[in-house]
Amino acid sequence: MLDRIVSIINNIVWSPALVILLVGAGIYFSIRTRFVQVRRFGLMVRSLFSPKHKPEEGDKHGISSFEAFCVALSGRVGTGNIVGVATAIALGGPGAIFWMWVIAFFGASTAFVESTLAQKYKFHHKSGFRGGPASYIEKGLKLPRLGVVFSILCLVGYGVLLTTVQANGMSGALYNSFGINPMVSGIGLAVLLALVIIGGIKSISRVASIVTPFMALGYIIMAFVVIGHHIDAVPSVLKAIVSNAFGINPIAGGILGSTIMMGVKRGIFSNEAGQGGGAIVSASAAVSHPAKQGLAQSFSVYVDTLLICTATALMILCSGTYNIFDSRSGGILIANVPDLGNNYVGFTQAAVDSVMTGFGSTFVSIALVFFVFTTVMAYYFYGESSIIHIFSRQGKKNEGEKIAIWIFRICLLSMVLFGSIREANVVWQLGDIGVGITAWINVIALLILCPEAITALREYESSVKKK
Repeated sequence: MLDRIVSIINNIVWSPALVILLVGAGIYFSIRTRFVQVRRFGLMVRSLFSPKHKPEEGDKHGISSFEAFCVALSGRVGTGNIVGVATAIALGGPGAIFWMWVIAFFGASTAFVESTLAQKYKFHHKSGFRGGPASYIEKGLKLPRLGVVFSILCLVGYGVLLTTVQANGMSGALYNSFGINPMVSGIGLAVLLALVIIGGIKSISRVASIVTPFMALGYIIMAFVVIGHHIDAVPSVLKAIVSNAFGINPIAGGILGSTIMMGVKRGIFSNEAGQGGGAIVSASAAVSHPAKQGLAQSFSVYVDTLLICTATALMILCSGTYNIFDSRSGGILIANVPDLGNNYVGFTQAAVDSVMTGFGSTFVSIALVFFVFTTVMAYYFYGESSIIHIFSRQGKKNEGEKIAIWIFRICLLSMVLFGSIREANVVWQLGDIGVGITAWINVIALLILCPEAITALREYESSVKKK
């Protein structure tokens, strides 16, 4: 019964209209910013290392642009980069990767717009700068009630639904590798998270700025080793990605709709462009100009999808360790590794095993532990900021804020345990719903407020030219 209800809601949220909205918005923002994601690539990289700005009214608790980048990247780099890519290939074929690239390229401009607006409409809180979509919906669109609705959806989407996906991916990998009971791994993750999130944004940003670059670099190095071993297969794999993206063969043509849908879904799930999470973190940065943080967050989309997701995809496709299914009937269309069935995390583990026999399961499991830990850590921050936004409307009283935050902590840690022991297909559909419900509101708000982000970009570009 639960499976059917979740499936119906997922189909409503993820109608073709949402795909058109997300891709269309990315194209529109790219045109309006004159493809800032390409034009200002060098400035994007330099903006990551800007020192923390301390204006007269500045909050000493604000975090640096690099710390905000790492927290946002930790929210983006998770099971979506390992398990999500595998599910995209399993249900959409190699062509789904092409559409992940498309959504990442145009999504970089979406990330710029939402993060720039988040900086413009951020507010002071005793714990530091806060803000995000709820703030620019309330102050920019003059719709305070819709801002509260977004905050509530953010709490549900990130704190409940998406957290289950992350925990499920980790527990599945640890069970495959070491036979660890999913409940045990869920408890372990919950304990580690509790130790960090209680320390607030400073604790989260410190851990993210150390762990995130380390885990991303280690994973990419391993991916290069596997891809290098299968280097002869790379040209044919790239050709298959492009040709399958447009249904140029009988099997690809039969699942073309699923190919595009899975590419967009998993692309947005992974890089979060338009979903609003990156904007929440961006609001916490202390930078000299809103557009500077917008550029930094654009770069994080590239790192997440064009680098890490592509690395996973090439590992799996070059190694041939994947199966393809009909998303409607569930029937298998291509069985390269029939023993794995729909064990999606097993696709990546088997790819590493193809080069280092017996090491794949261990490596991917360890990578997922790091990925999931930092991602759920970021999800907690998104939820905490949403609670702070809701209670900030009371003025300085903020009655009940601390209690609400503690209730959210308990709920999030409980969902870690729930996700660890649930069946994977249901959990992934819950995650898709979590992505969709926030994306609908946020992207529409961005389309309306886009001119303000364009103005900020022009101001910043003018100031850079004068230096």
